[in-house]
Amino acid sequence: MDFEALKQHIAANYPEMTLLETGKCEPMYEIKPGDLVATCQKLRDDDKFKFDFFCNLGGVDTTERFEAVYQIASTITKARVDFKVILPYDNAVIDSVQTVWPAANWYEREMWELYGIDIKNHGNLKRFLLPDDWDQGYPMRKDWDADDFIRMPEL
Repeated sequence: MDFEALKQHIAANYPEMTLLETGKCEPMYEIKPGDLVATCQKLRDDDKFKFDFFCNLGGVDTTERFEAVYQIASTITKARVDFKVILPYDNAVIDSVQTVWPAANWYEREMWELYGIDIKNHGNLKRFLLPDDWDQGYPMRKDWDADDFIRMPEL
């Protein structure tokens, strides 16, 4: 499948996905937090593209909000699509997509541990990167600070 066919298919079949921008290789969409799990299930079960592979999930702190950025692909059709869920900076909560793609487990735990984004219905939110007794906040947030932390200048 080519790039344009993917965009047309999503536009026709996924009204809950808003096209944000077009990258070099794959389009970027926004999904509202309440539509996340259902949309992911539709993408996984899509007869045309078969998005069966969870590539990545990363958190972004813009200082005004958080973004959870997902990358999924198909091992069958070789299609790939990226989408983000925009969350408020205070009390950021998102549903787990582990029931759709079990590989999301560690990525969601990382986002919870390093950004403080709460993952609803995850079932195993425990630290695996920071010490169990960590109480110094969320180190990937832009406002994070510690006594021995040296902030590098922004470029």
